[in-house]
Amino acid sequence: MASLKRWLIGSPMETKRLKHEKLPKWKALAVFSSDALSSVAYATEEILLVLMLLGTSVFFYSLPIAVAILVLLLLVTLSYRQIIYAFPSGGGAYVVARDHLGTATSLVAGAALMIDYILTVAVSISSGVAALTSAFPSLLPWKVQIGVALVLLLMILNLRGITESATVFAYPTYLFIISVLVLIAVGGWQLWHEGWHGFNYKEHASAAHFFASGYSVFILLRAFASGCSAMTGIEAISNGVPAFRPNSSKNAAITMGWMSVLLGTMFLGITVLAAGFGVTPLEHKTVISQIGHHVFGNSIFFYLFQMITMLILVLAANTSFAGFPQLASIIANDRFLPRSLAARGDRLVFSNGIILLSILAIVLIVTFHGETHSLIPLYAVGVFLSFTIGQSGMLKKIWKDKEMRRATTILTIGAGTIVTGLVTIITVVAKFTQGAWLVIVAIPLLVWMFYRIHDHYEKLGEQLKLDEPEWARREKMLKPKVIIPISGVSKVVAQSVQYARSTSNDITAISVIFYEEEEQKLREKWEKFYPDIPLQVIYSPYRTILSPILDYINEVEKQANGSPITILMPQFIVKKWWHTLLHNQTAIILRFFLIMKKDIVIATLPYHLRE
Repeated sequence: MASLKRWLIGSPMETKRLKHEKLPKWKALAVFSSDALSSVAYATEEILLVLMLLGTSVFFYSLPIAVAILVLLLLVTLSYRQIIYAFPSGGGAYVVARDHLGTATSLVAGAALMIDYILTVAVSISSGVAALTSAFPSLLPWKVQIGVALVLLLMILNLRGITESATVFAYPTYLFIISVLVLIAVGGWQLWHEGWHGFNYKEHASAAHFFASGYSVFILLRAFASGCSAMTGIEAISNGVPAFRPNSSKNAAITMGWMSVLLGTMFLGITVLAAGFGVTPLEHKTVISQIGHHVFGNSIFFYLFQMITMLILVLAANTSFAGFPQLASIIANDRFLPRSLAARGDRLVFSNGIILLSILAIVLIVTFHGETHSLIPLYAVGVFLSFTIGQSGMLKKIWKDKEMRRATTILTIGAGTIVTGLVTIITVVAKFTQGAWLVIVAIPLLVWMFYRIHDHYEKLGEQLKLDEPEWARREKMLKPKVIIPISGVSKVVAQSVQYARSTSNDITAISVIFYEEEEQKLREKWEKFYPDIPLQVIYSPYRTILSPILDYINEVEKQANGSPITILMPQFIVKKWWHTLLHNQTAIILRFFLIMKKDIVIATLPYHLRE
């Protein structure tokens, strides 16, 4: 097993190598921005899917909706650049809220971000598989299995370490960026020469009667909320600032600027091409796939574009593998999540967080059968809630700090807070019946869980705290009473008795017999070797061992009146695993029943057999 682990994730790294596991900007862009950049592959489609409820005649509205999303992107980018500089330790909205809005608000932000990261993996993988099945329909029946396999592959790659996984993910990310920019350039050239032959303003004007009702406005808001999935993942850079090379804040802020420019250009370009070519969503054929077919035809370039899109959508999940473990470690250090999530593994990554994220994402993929459109409604609620909380906390910090209090900064972050707050409300209302209610229920449940975990750690710390009176009382305690369960007199028992003598002067051996005539023989042999140690023989007419031993120990525990008791269990260890099946496992079962008793120590003294 150990050799398989080394083969999969590599040799352990020394802690001092952590400072070398930092990312340059070009690698960090691939690691932290792949989710946001890859969302251009499905964000436009999500807008059109909602607009279809009003008919294709209103598809032109995808363009003003895209522009509105770009304005929102600009506001959030400017706000989060401020957060990066103000909180270089990472953690994003969670840390901002913790320091300036209180514990409860920070935990809501943390829960929202964690849910968003899990959904990012599930949505990205499902979208990647959808791109693959669009080009190769014969793989459609295996989409869930393919999705699960891809999550496991990403998990292994991330367990290998930050730098190594970043190198693997960097090249496909840049290949996708180049291919989308080429798609936009060639498609734009075709529209320029062939003319706009898709959805246009005239059709929009003829559809004006649709907007006499509130229902149509509601559909537009739903389309806007669905298109906002293009912005998921842009907060990941603020969560992972410590992963950047020095000067980490400056490098992270620059990388966020690059990401936003690329995201805005690609998203708007694809939306324009979809409208210009008159692309409508089809079952088992994505919008970006249809645009690719319009631009490249049935050539090899179309299939290459599909493979690259599939690859980036799969690798987009890596943003969560970079952000989720980092965020979970910060929350765990605050004692609101298990401490194991704060520990770095062999390869200096937060291995437990990576594994937990993978398991939860697989559960979602299996539960929703790998359907992107079923998962998308759950998306974006958490991320926009965290945007709103993060910017609110930043606004409060700036207002208190006179050096940071500038009118332009307050105006930018204030506008961002208001707009993202409105988007959160719109997203919740527009997607509530489609599944967003699950996220709304999940966030309070997660916050409740955080508080329960923290309460446990608080009580544990209080109970384990050692003060001088407690230390003095422990020092005066008598040596424990030792009870040795035996089945006979052997080398295994002799070793246990020898050890017991070194820890206590009060030793008792107990043995359970099924037949009364066995007692005399056992006592004679025991007294020959250990005449100074009492032997308690218990007759069990119903041939049970555990009940008589447990009853005896319970009685001794009552008489001990809180003094410690040690149950020293002799146990021989066989050479071959299958030999274990040939012997009773009384010691293991007895340990299971005694482990929860307050004043009883269970100790096993192994005796290793040669063969």
